[in-house]
Amino acid sequence: MGEWAGEAIGPDVWETCRGLIPAGSVCAFLAEHRCELFPEPMFADMYPSANGRPGMRPQILAAAITLQALHGLSDFETVQELRCDLRWKAACGLGLHDLAFDPSLLAYFRRRPARSARPNRIFEAVREVVKATAGLKGKHRRALDSTVLDDAVATQDTVTQIITAVRAVIREVPGADAVAVAQCTAHDYTDPGKPRIAWHDAQARAELVDALVTDALRLLGHLPEQQLGDKAANAVGVLALAAGQDVEPAEDSDGRDGRWRITQGTAPNRMVSTVDPEARHAHKTRSHQQDGFKAHLAIEPGTGLYTAVALRPGSGPQGDEAAVGLELLADEDTPVDAFGDTAYSTGDARQAMDRAGHRLFLKPAPLRPAVPGGFTLDDFAIDTANATVTCPAGHTVALSDPGGQHRQRKASCGDLCTGCPMRERCTKAKAGRILTIRPHHDLQAAARHQAATDPGRQTDHRRWRPPVEHAVAWLAHHGNRRLRYRGTLKNGTWLHTRPAALNLRRLINLGLTHISGTWHLTPAIT
Repeated sequence: MGEWAGEAIGPDVWETCRGLIPAGSVCAFLAEHRCELFPEPMFADMYPSANGRPGMRPQILAAAITLQALHGLSDFETVQELRCDLRWKAACGLGLHDLAFDPSLLAYFRRRPARSARPNRIFEAVREVVKATAGLKGKHRRALDSTVLDDAVATQDTVTQIITAVRAVIREVPGADAVAVAQCTAHDYTDPGKPRIAWHDAQARAELVDALVTDALRLLGHLPEQQLGDKAANAVGVLALAAGQDVEPAEDSDGRDGRWRITQGTAPNRMVSTVDPEARHAHKTRSHQQDGFKAHLAIEPGTGLYTAVALRPGSGPQGDEAAVGLELLADEDTPVDAFGDTAYSTGDARQAMDRAGHRLFLKPAPLRPAVPGGFTLDDFAIDTANATVTCPAGHTVALSDPGGQHRQRKASCGDLCTGCPMRERCTKAKAGRILTIRPHHDLQAAARHQAATDPGRQTDHRRWRPPVEHAVAWLAHHGNRRLRYRGTLKNGTWLHTRPAALNLRRLINLGLTHISGTWHLTPAIT
């Protein structure tokens, strides 16, 4: 860990140029309170060994990456600011003639907390400041939302993915180069370019895909038995995924003759690039698609402070809004009013939040009638306890699996629909109406009824939604819509640093100061 040498390189910028640095700015605040915000013991576990030459002080680097995240700069741009901008020099405690450090030091510093037990300590430090000021005392609203962040790599097609993955296996796995020479014939994998075929010819493209998949399977099947390191094992896993996610047996194949074609459609949870295997296709809306990751946020809408954040791949079960929403509220000391759209309003999420004591303002998913303008599920009298369903015409049928209240059940009206005067408003199915009753039906039905009959909840939802949109927009401001790193871990660390910097700026605007060893807000948040 770096230690203070006792003498700055050149005059102290904060002492000599204080009048030039805008009061109330993040730079001025860090210049004055950097060591209180980021005390030295906060970083002790990142430097477990006493051997080696002391490096740059962690408080300087913590202040630098906070400003970097706030302004959306690259490592090179950050170091240039530290060399040339008096505000940055004062914020980080550098002397006037200090040339800062090599940009690679920022990457090394980010790597230390990312691999530690506390990867998000910058965010946690600012969150502790919020608690110390009681800035959220009495603020019981939490809005849940998400936004898609573009990945830092180019999306690859199937051919590029397989070729790149084969090259990685040859490079990382001992003995794989000899196996490739003997088994792989579809392409010269030492050639940095694409295969030389008539790309406008569909038949030629299909034959190439078939040959590349065969190469990949042969390479995987003939690798020598050995214990693989992390990089080699990852390369093998990525090749297996790339060779299998976009292909299926040829049209006239039974799947055993080794002939392949491109899958019709897109595979669920598809890897989009071998350079960043964790990036995924992401849909925020039906019409808009991006490739990357999804940032999940919990925000106190009255102040605009981020109370919790999480980064997940853009698609797949690990990025499910409802599950992540429960994580975002897990650290709340007291029950809150939870606001969110229909993505957070699943039955499981509602049950878990209700048991935690939270008051739910989650928008329930609308019901779609089987016939346009006809009856929906809420027009039926559904008794889940007694396992019966009564239709609008008064016919009662039993639910399947009477004891399975925690499983999906069905109710079939069958012949009762024959000759029913309400049939045209109920179903077009020849066999009659079949209703699917999912777990937690009663919770969802109550939520829909409450949303339709309680205007106060609708008013609250409309009132607190705009501040949330502003907070989401600020997160992606300054070019931060596109991520700079690869993988969930590195980008997740950045995602926590960015809201930490935004929270710090917000607190400073609200009068944050440090008096007698305690954080205060003057004036207090109102």
